[in-house]
Amino acid sequence: MKQEKPPVLRIAEADAEGFFASGLEYSPPVRGMWNIVHMGMLVPEAHQIYCCAQGCLRGVVLTAAEMNAMERLSWISLTEEDMFNGTLEQSLTEGVSEIIEKLPAHPKMVPLFLSCMHLFAGCDFDGVIADLSVRYPDITFIDCYMTPTMRTTIPPVPQTCRQLYSGLQPRPADPESVNIIGCDRPTDPDSELVQIIRNAGLTLRDLTLCKTYDDYLQMAESRLNILWLPTAHAAADALEERLHIPQIYLPAHFGFEKLRDNYARLCDALGIACPDFSAAIAGADAALRAAKAEIGDTAVAVDYTAVTMPFSLAKLLCEYGFRVKYIIAEAAGEDAEAFAWLQANRPDILLYSPNHVNMLHQHESPPEPVLAVGQKAAYYFASDRFVNFVVNGGLYGFSGIRKLAALMTDAYHNPKDRRPLLRHKGWGCESCLLS
Repeated sequence: MKQEKPPVLRIAEADAEGFFASGLEYSPPVRGMWNIVHMGMLVPEAHQIYCCAQGCLRGVVLTAAEMNAMERLSWISLTEEDMFNGTLEQSLTEGVSEIIEKLPAHPKMVPLFLSCMHLFAGCDFDGVIADLSVRYPDITFIDCYMTPTMRTTIPPVPQTCRQLYSGLQPRPADPESVNIIGCDRPTDPDSELVQIIRNAGLTLRDLTLCKTYDDYLQMAESRLNILWLPTAHAAADALEERLHIPQIYLPAHFGFEKLRDNYARLCDALGIACPDFSAAIAGADAALRAAKAEIGDTAVAVDYTAVTMPFSLAKLLCEYGFRVKYIIAEAAGEDAEAFAWLQANRPDILLYSPNHVNMLHQHESPPEPVLAVGQKAAYYFASDRFVNFVVNGGLYGFSGIRKLAALMTDAYHNPKDRRPLLRHKGWGCESCLLS
């Protein structure tokens, strides 16, 4: 069978709104991104319950098994008969009740996930949640959704992010605490973002730092919600509307001036003086120059699963002389300004689709040795020289740039076998898979 060429185009020819036509997709065997099961595990003392068809359940159960957390997840198998016998809601309520009665103790929260099929059948989910809440008043039930068919409206990840905070109830405000919301991993404590908060004498609350359910509930007391991942917008909007907690969005730029502006806005929101970042900037500058001296003219590939603003990172690397040759992404999104700069100044950078079906054989014949930033870049360019993290890896700001430069240098000098690493689900989670 003839192998079709992968979808690729020069950045100068790309439309910022979308690079490639939508169609049949290919999902490469790269599993580092977190999914809704990983996210649900973040709430301490919660027990997830999924009700969906067996084919969907397979991935759900395997995720929990791979992260050694089977005791925190249960499931109800949805059958074709359930869709037509008029007992959809009753079966769901009774199935959840049976699971709860068999647990060693009542969980504090139950994120209950329905599937696409429930939505198609018009399931009265609100009624189910209400009935369960009456039956078990000591448990907070959260309506959650395993609905990949809805990704053109609100995709599963931002939707789950929003719902996980819906258990927070109004509390008296604590002017000495703030939240970082929407992250799967803690923000690097060395980042200027965290240091500003700590040095102001404020308590930092974050779902990723919660050890108990009460820690989670205390997030409702904070005076400000800080978000730096785009998937957290829905959560921040819902909390602002429901609990009246104001929000500030500080996107994970890689441009020095953009970061200065972020920090200035944060300090203004906190009512404190903005620190001098000269030393932090000098550290990032020195790290980038040192990395370029080591990596030289090796081709660099950046993918959107590694950083939320891949064009901003590519722009920074180009400004320091790195030979950024490949970017794997679908659209420019909120990174449009850096994308436009690259179009004007590096028009020959090649854009590859992350998921197009014709990417199926891209990994079999790598065009040249590549230093990859991100797991999809490592896979598609068959590179064992790669920075292995997803969604910024918790790095942020000038310290994040400095540490990323060090990671790139390490990846260049110390190749690692990508095969066992890329198959681990949920980068940063415990995995039972052998490396």
